[in-house]
Amino acid sequence: MPALVLGSIAAVIIGILCVVSYKRSPNKKRSLVLECLRFFIGLLVISLLWQPEWLTVINPTTKPRIAILWDDSKSMLSTDAQLPEMLSSKKEIVSRAQFTQQLLKSNLWNALSAEGKNEIVTRSFATHPEDPNLQASAGTDLTAPLEDLLEKETNLRAAVLISDGDWNLGQPPVSAAQKFLLRKIPLFTIPAGSEKRLPDLDLLAVNAPTYGIVGENIQIPFTIRSSLDREVRTTIRLRDDAGRERSKTLTLPANKTTYDTILWKLEKEGSSTLEMSFPPAQGELVPLNNSRKFTIAGKPEKIRVLVVESLPRWEYRFLRNALSRDPGVELSCLLFHPQLGMGGGPDYIDKFPEKIEDLAKYDVIILGDIGINSEQLTKEQCTSIRGLVENQAAGLVFLPGPQGNQFTLLDSDLSDLIPVMFDATKKTGITETSASPLALTSDGASSLLTMLGDTEEDNPLVWRSLPGFYWHAPIERAKAGTQVLAVHANRSSGNYGRVPLIVTKTAGSGKILLMGIDSAWRWRRGVEDKYHYRFWGQVARWMSYQRNMASGQRIRVFYTPERPSPGDSVTLHANAFDKNGAPLSEGKVTLNLTAPGGTTRTLDLAKDDNAWGSFTGRFAIDTPGAWKLSASIVDDDAKPVETTLLAQSVDLEKTGQPARPDVLEEMSRIARARMIQPESLPDLIKEITALPEPRPLENRVPLWHHWATITAIIALLALFWIARKFNGQI
Repeated sequence: MPALVLGSIAAVIIGILCVVSYKRSPNKKRSLVLECLRFFIGLLVISLLWQPEWLTVINPTTKPRIAILWDDSKSMLSTDAQLPEMLSSKKEIVSRAQFTQQLLKSNLWNALSAEGKNEIVTRSFATHPEDPNLQASAGTDLTAPLEDLLEKETNLRAAVLISDGDWNLGQPPVSAAQKFLLRKIPLFTIPAGSEKRLPDLDLLAVNAPTYGIVGENIQIPFTIRSSLDREVRTTIRLRDDAGRERSKTLTLPANKTTYDTILWKLEKEGSSTLEMSFPPAQGELVPLNNSRKFTIAGKPEKIRVLVVESLPRWEYRFLRNALSRDPGVELSCLLFHPQLGMGGGPDYIDKFPEKIEDLAKYDVIILGDIGINSEQLTKEQCTSIRGLVENQAAGLVFLPGPQGNQFTLLDSDLSDLIPVMFDATKKTGITETSASPLALTSDGASSLLTMLGDTEEDNPLVWRSLPGFYWHAPIERAKAGTQVLAVHANRSSGNYGRVPLIVTKTAGSGKILLMGIDSAWRWRRGVEDKYHYRFWGQVARWMSYQRNMASGQRIRVFYTPERPSPGDSVTLHANAFDKNGAPLSEGKVTLNLTAPGGTTRTLDLAKDDNAWGSFTGRFAIDTPGAWKLSASIVDDDAKPVETTLLAQSVDLEKTGQPARPDVLEEMSRIARARMIQPESLPDLIKEITALPEPRPLENRVPLWHHWATITAIIALLALFWIARKFNGQI
């Protein structure tokens, strides 16, 4: 009403103005046409305030239709649907798909089509594809089939949706329900399946590394989810294609997810296919998800390690022996002895590498009781070490000593890389009167670095049996963003808890480790080199892992995540070098991608001007399988580096998951209908029968904000302005 009143007043005012303008004009004929046009434009604009619509009525040409849409996705294979008594007197438990088929075949729907009252239309959706390459990305879209139904049907009386409510693609289903509401078509839903998860043990993930060193143990993390209502003791078995097997016994708590690891020793070069599995538990209904296969490559790597030290203390001597005797390590030592000068002999170098290309060959650098002064390191050399770690994925170990030289590093670029805060009042460290033990943290108990036992069960016993230490670095606390693997078992540091003594962190693309004691050599007592050699060998391999994922003479490639899934974005890093071994400053690096299906494309990697010969790029994984990567320097005769990225298949559709009737109930509520439980199916027929005849389909086009209306007004205003000029008006 207010719009009508205001519009009428505005029309009267415009009419008066038009009459006044007409009377003042000397050219009455042309002014009459002009003022009529002005008045018409005014009335047109005023009419838009009343929101006019163009109504088109489509009368039905067919009998009223009732559509039955049923879910044919993989999740409907879950066996947790109970047949109602009208379909089975025994009330059998069948799969959701069998429940749906029994329901479609029943005589329940005959009453709706009797005497030609209605036509019954049945449609399936989300059918699981037979092509293995498409199965991982196949899912359930509840919105699209409902919207498609509304678009194609003009005489729809009601719709019935049979589904478990599990959707993982498309728009939220409530958007389709709202369109049913606008069309005044009720949407009934019938849930299939149970709201509770099936009794099941599910091997959710196996996050194995892409490669390992031949002859060395690798740690393979895995995740198991239990939906059983009792605790289960089971045995995890890991078997390769040659029949070798390793097992581990663990207890799975009821209705919880368990994260654990198992060790595996690679004994051959090349790719090996492994399978992790565990036997079905009593009462488990879905044994198909109790195993997973994956691939690991064995490599005979040579890890280049540089050890820099001032005094040849016992830890340095035994560390040097451990690394020099490791067949997988190529060792270089630099000893700044304060009295005897530079150390010499096998594995020794005369000076710190001056050129970047000489330093860049090292995978791991170990800094002992060393600092910045005229006879040791310079600030420029510390900057180079930081660049090697952050830009080229090298590892850096801090091994402080009783001289306190590590405090001088706080004035260099290495300061941010040190993972702990030192106590400046105790620069020479803290001496114990009796041997103190190390205590593993929860992170340390699961870390490959601190895995000294042959099995996970033996590892805590090994650490409790290790000889203690008599000196430790003056550490106050660990910095934020670090991971503490071991602490002082007997000593705390103020309000910060136990003193952290083995601490790790990441820096750029590299890794950092701080070892706060210099008595690891004492671990040899009674067992010789077993634990001491194992620890430092694991440190060298852990730190150089990314750097050696795929390396050639002049290109090194690594990427994250290591085992992506379809839909993930992979970040790829490449370090390129010129013919002299220096980081590439001029030039381009390209990556040739070959998808599992055979399609290829080329990706130009972007150069990072702030890093040493570092190039990065990103690409999306759209299919599971083996992706072949080949990185090369453009217009260069350097041999490309080739590697294979394994994209693991993660199905969107899973069996054994609980049904989601809440989704179906909300859809029906919005569409002014209701969700019908299987035991109340006769009520559904009664409600549909009681529905009125569907109304003719009305198509309303709102003219008040239609593009054609706006265009017409602009055209008329332009015509009016031009006519004013011809009439001699300003």
